[in-house]
Amino acid sequence: QVQLVESGGSLVQAGGSLRLSCAASGSISTFNAMGWYRQAPGKQRELVAVIHSGGSTGYVDSVKGRFTISRDNAKNTVYLQMNSLKPEDTAVYSCKAVLSGREYWGQGTQVTVSS
Repeated sequence: QVQLVESGGSLVQAGGSLRLSCAASGSISTFNAMGWYRQAPGKQRELVAVIHSGGSTGYVDSVKGRFTISRDNAKNTVYLQMNSLKPEDTAVYSCKAVLSGREYWGQGTQVTVSS
């Protein structure tokens, strides 16, 4: 059983930065992929960024150039560095891990960007 714990969400002004962390109970180097998702009120959850086991990354168009996903295998932690935040980035951000065909989710962390 994999457990994921997110942290780092907060209230920030537009243009500011935040770094989200997702700490895993297992060795993330064995995970097929890890990703950050977000869900804003009244909207569907969307994939924001993903990092695959080989290190390749992907981003939704709306965050390209502003967000960076990275991982620290020694700390079993995946990060999401968010810069130039906009009010439309306001959402609950959740971490997902994929391991041997199974998905694991964290509880989420709230990010609120004020204008």
